[in-house]
Amino acid sequence: MKILHTADWHLGKRLDSFSRMEEQKLVLNEICEIAEQQSVDAVIVSGDLFDAFNPPVEAIELLYKTLKRLTNNGRRPVIAIAGNHDSPDRIDSPDPLARECGILFMGLPNCELQTLQLENGFEITKTDKGFIEFKLPEHSYPLRIIATPYANEVRMKEYFGEEKDVELINSLQKRWGEIADKYCDEKGVNVLISHLYMLKRGGDILEEPDGEKPLRIGTADLVYSDAIPHQIQYTAMGHLHRYQNVGSEEKPVVYSGSPLAYSFSEAGQQKYVNIIDVEPNKIAQLERIPLKSGKQLVCKRFDNIDLAVEWLNQNQYTLVELTLESDDYLKSEDLKRLRNAHHEIVHIIPIVRNDNILNSNTKQINLNQDITALFSDYFKYAKGQAPNEEIIELFKEVINYTS
Repeated sequence: MKILHTADWHLGKRLDSFSRMEEQKLVLNEICEIAEQQSVDAVIVSGDLFDAFNPPVEAIELLYKTLKRLTNNGRRPVIAIAGNHDSPDRIDSPDPLARECGILFMGLPNCELQTLQLENGFEITKTDKGFIEFKLPEHSYPLRIIATPYANEVRMKEYFGEEKDVELINSLQKRWGEIADKYCDEKGVNVLISHLYMLKRGGDILEEPDGEKPLRIGTADLVYSDAIPHQIQYTAMGHLHRYQNVGSEEKPVVYSGSPLAYSFSEAGQQKYVNIIDVEPNKIAQLERIPLKSGKQLVCKRFDNIDLAVEWLNQNQYTLVELTLESDDYLKSEDLKRLRNAHHEIVHIIPIVRNDNILNSNTKQINLNQDITALFSDYFKYAKGQAPNEEIIELFKEVINYTS
């Protein structure tokens, strides 16, 4: 059985003032072509289908057209869950019509679908809260899916009830274990789908993408991969934009990553879809397939305007963050030359090296810091002391809300 795993499409997302819609159309077409070339039996989209709760119409149309194409006329189930950027009600709302096309939306952690049989296609044979079992046309054994879409604090309380008073990891481990023990024996393929911030216990803390709404605040909401039931052969994660396995070779727990680089912190990252080849009671075999569509995000640094203009002219199919070092402030004619050489410069960051030009009381700021570090520097300047941890966490919440 072959399964295609992708995530974090963020349809409708912009990079500053630049639309990514045309790139998204190209890369989703590429994913559809890969599904056909690989003859996959099912497709998983692990959350963040859209970039905002109220996406533009063009983004909604692109989602439905792409998912319908991925179903291969109902022969291939496409399971798409809500991420932290998605409205769960919006994800669930098209369910009746989508189901008849072979698209299974799951917006809430306690979502329970109805059984279904599509003519000449797949069949949903068993369902429960957060669980689906499929009979696929080409296979005698079933595909079982345990699905936990993203849930905020309020929805987690609704899902787990009083158990939200204990750590999230304990609640998830208990619920996943109950479902796996009930439905996931060795006679089928068993997969878990979720949109969470998950780590390998004892492993490095993973960086969340710039501009991404953070899921990890402190340690209360950390989820470790050892909470996943032993019956699960592959875990399809969404949220982190870089491809990575936070499980093991025997029990992979994979962030497939976003199909495009969505911030300059992702500049230079190769993007992938993941193909899982798996049989009952066997170790899943993984194949990363590189994606080729979309513009490269490039951070370039120059100390010469002529060299910058030359490079810009030669690298048109890019989105650029340009840092310019000089002994004087950038002149308007220099800015005009840069903009005329390349129409997709997202940021121009000038750095003046001549201390005589700066006021003797002015401190130069390291603009390569992240926004939290910049806030900390400003707080020290304004208040004469460093912000405490509570103020830093409050600042992060404000940034998250406004983004």
